[in-house]
Amino acid sequence: MEIFYTDMVDGHEARLDSEESTHAVKVLRHRRGDEIAVVDGFGNMFHCRLTDDSPKGAVAEILEKVPGWGAHPYSLNMAVCPTKNIDRFEWFCEKATELGVDAITPIIGERSERRVFKPERCRKIVLSAMKQSLKAKLPTVLDAVPLKDFLSQDVPGLKLICYCFEGDARRESITDVLNEYATETSGLGTIGATGCTGDASTAAAAGNTVGHCSETPDEPKITILIGPEGDFSPEEANLAVSRGYIPVHLGPSRLRTETAAVTAVTAAYLHFAKL
Repeated sequence: MEIFYTDMVDGHEARLDSEESTHAVKVLRHRRGDEIAVVDGFGNMFHCRLTDDSPKGAVAEILEKVPGWGAHPYSLNMAVCPTKNIDRFEWFCEKATELGVDAITPIIGERSERRVFKPERCRKIVLSAMKQSLKAKLPTVLDAVPLKDFLSQDVPGLKLICYCFEGDARRESITDVLNEYATETSGLGTIGATGCTGDASTAAAAGNTVGHCSETPDEPKITILIGPEGDFSPEEANLAVSRGYIPVHLGPSRLRTETAAVTAVTAAYLHFAKL
């Protein structure tokens, strides 16, 4: 199934930008009268018919709107320290989008080897992954924020922090904690929820570094912290716990940052996105 993305939808027609228009017209050779599927990044998929097949700006008439297309019944914010090798973090962004994530917040900790993060490339990666995995909701990739600033925010829902050492607070299995939370929130989330109304650039411009959605207030909300290659420091872990974060582990293996992050996303996906 071919999916095209646009943020230019007025209720009656959808306009593709030059990149999407070129792909539709020159690469896939769609012509006026062809039916195509268009997503808006806010959770809506539109069945459309091309009325203008210009490769510089194709236009399609909207035939049907399908809200919540490819949605998951929870809101997940992954706050992850970018890796020294940025390719690994970009791989995480792609896989997290395929599974189901609402926001990716790069955080900078005491032991972070990468302290500068440019989000533009990751935003392109999640856009491509959104279309490839048949979703209509575009995850928000936010600007990097220091961990202490992130922890100072009032984050709703279930808050988890993953680290490798045994600190002052006992770590629980992430699956046990998610099972308990799923039981507590049973019936609140439903597949097809509309999700956020905003993209990465608008969220960042608004100063939304938490990244949670407000469109469906009753859906389970989860935030998971993943540390850098050198792990969180004990002081950072204690600060997170004091702010209501539950220490969890991801099993007996020692995982790379990006592997741990994808494992955490998978855990949420398997517990909440049940067909």
